[in-house]
Amino acid sequence: MSPVPLTVWFDGACPLCTREIALMRRLDRAGRIDFVDVAEPGASCPIDPALLLARFHAREDGVLLSGAAAFAAMWRAIPLLQPLGLLARNRQVLRGLEWAYIRFLRVRPALQRLAR
Repeated sequence: MSPVPLTVWFDGACPLCTREIALMRRLDRAGRIDFVDVAEPGASCPIDPALLLARFHAREDGVLLSGAAAFAAMWRAIPLLQPLGLLARNRQVLRGLEWAYIRFLRVRPALQRLAR
């Protein structure tokens, strides 16, 4: 039996997000990740779509994760990035990644405008 895929929700209307997800899809050669575009009508969302669009979310082993923890889960599903994802299991490393992610969210709107 194949492993249950990781589910990742992303904003298909965001040019930064679509570029990153395109790269992750190319790296996910084993098809272990189910990518769900929240911007698509009828997208299956475990929580309010607005909340899914505010932060990056993933479900790993039935647990809904957000922010850096969600990125780390996605990295663990991709062999090339797995070492980074495993490193993020360390609380100090994950805390540092979350700190950086929160700062990224502050500049994300400006980066989205540049990417359009």
